[in-house]
Amino acid sequence: MLMSVVGVDGCRAGWFWIRLTDLGEWEADIEPSFGQIWTRSQQADAIFIDIPIGLRDSGHEERLCDRQARKALGRPRNSSVFPVPCRPSLHARGYRDACRINERCTGRRLSKQSWHIAGKIREVDALLQSHAQARALVREVHPEVLFWALNRCRCMKHSKRTEAGFGDRLRLLELRYPGSEGIVTTALNAFRRRSVGRDDILDALAAAITGRLGRGSLQSFPDCPERDATGLPMEIVYSMCSTGSPRPQGGRAPAS
Repeated sequence: MLMSVVGVDGCRAGWFWIRLTDLGEWEADIEPSFGQIWTRSQQADAIFIDIPIGLRDSGHEERLCDRQARKALGRPRNSSVFPVPCRPSLHARGYRDACRINERCTGRRLSKQSWHIAGKIREVDALLQSHAQARALVREVHPEVLFWALNRCRCMKHSKRTEAGFGDRLRLLELRYPGSEGIVTTALNAFRRRSVGRDDILDALAAAITGRLGRGSLQSFPDCPERDATGLPMEIVYSMCSTGSPRPQGGRAPAS
């Protein structure tokens, strides 16, 4: 049976995703909601998404996976691992209300960066609460952790938003999964930057490559994930696998 892995990252237009198969085929697209990605991708073997999964309802301790990821990355990349909102704050009426709720439940206010992704966290959490099958397929990743692992436990030197940082990450993906440069170029030409940023494309591809190369050898922070009150794992998944893969044979990225 043909196996496939999907990498997902949030973008301006909603969610950007890339699917890689065992045959070297690929496709990419943008969906306005994660539910639509789930509808199109629930036959995949795994879905790796750059969004927190598994949330505290209360308590002063941050998720262990976030603390371990920051420690592994070190400065300055550790700042990319934002504090995760508690679940009650996701339903706040606005940023000030979310800060009040989060401080009451955890003792900490929310950063603006955390609030900006709160809607997407809520969207994914709601789907996982209502679809048992999704719980087995959808796993959390963090792009800087993915690149750190693919780079043999060395964090990337430059920010991904710089030309040097973008180039370094693209070359690393090409090294681990030959054909990556072609996938990124095709996606950059197919989608407008006002819909999806070039770093969103890189991050989604890194997630898919991790799943494709790391089958059977995936690791996570922590080794034994905590579970939240609803049973979702609090983990950040990565793979130390650095072997290459057959060059992609063809792909599709419809114009937005």
